[in-house]
Amino acid sequence: MLSVKVIRKMQQALDIQSLELADPDGKVLPPFSAGSHIDVHLPGGIVRQYSLCNDPLEQHRYLICVLRDAKSRGGSVAVHERIAEGDLITISEPRNNFAVVPASRYVLLAGGIGVAPLLCIAERLAHVGSNFELHYCTRSRERMAFIDRIRRSTFAEKVQFHFDDGDDGQKLNLDTALAAPDERTHAYVCGPTGFIQFAKLAMQQRGWLAHNVHVEHFSAVNSGPMVNRSFDVKVASSGRCYPVAADQSVLSVLMAAGFDIPRSCEEGVCGTCVTGVLAGEVEHRDSYFCEAERAMNRFFTPCCSRARSNLLVLDL
Repeated sequence: MLSVKVIRKMQQALDIQSLELADPDGKVLPPFSAGSHIDVHLPGGIVRQYSLCNDPLEQHRYLICVLRDAKSRGGSVAVHERIAEGDLITISEPRNNFAVVPASRYVLLAGGIGVAPLLCIAERLAHVGSNFELHYCTRSRERMAFIDRIRRSTFAEKVQFHFDDGDDGQKLNLDTALAAPDERTHAYVCGPTGFIQFAKLAMQQRGWLAHNVHVEHFSAVNSGPMVNRSFDVKVASSGRCYPVAADQSVLSVLMAAGFDIPRSCEEGVCGTCVTGVLAGEVEHRDSYFCEAERAMNRFFTPCCSRARSNLLVLDL
């Protein structure tokens, strides 16, 4: 864990604030790669993940951007109302579940606050001279963060802005943006769940390869009502079995049994708690694994996923 100082807090757009974080003694921060995020420990014991949106070449600061969410569980409200410039807060070192893979061309699709990791990715792609375009979609101009920064950037000509309340001519044209996919073209998508699902469906319809489409969720995908059933988990190292009731998570059962399982979001988004599975069938309820990874049945997120079988044997 790192202790950092909030050296600047700024209003970037309507309901969007940024926090600039630095070492209190001016030391260099751990490096990060484009697409990384950090865990931020907020007042009230809340832990949330926020993408880094500054240039990954910078080592003197981290920059995060937070949307005040009307349906907030406390995280965004804590950032907007309870954190001030000069405060010391605790964060994790950067982790990357949204890393840039080698490609001949990149299409970046940002919905609202989803621009945060994609702006960092755009900085990196521009630095190495990659072929890319960024489509930045928001409901209105007043809700668009970092627009001035983007217009001053070296990659400004690669960015197209799209506003829901603007004229039809400037709205996102998926037939143009997603045209002519090939095995060397990759797409990175980040934004609200509805935006991600819309983009994924559009790419599927236009023949994009599933493994060339990379997404980052800010919250768990709502799959509708699901019925929980009880089952058992077995710890391979000891052979001990633990019952998991219908109203319990595997994570809570393991923690109660004394296992120190790393955790953060506890809703299947961040991947912090990922645990190996040696036997049994997992019922995946996360937003972390892709379909191919789920089909392998080798890992799962005990914070939210469950078992289809009566027993899961865990690699613990």
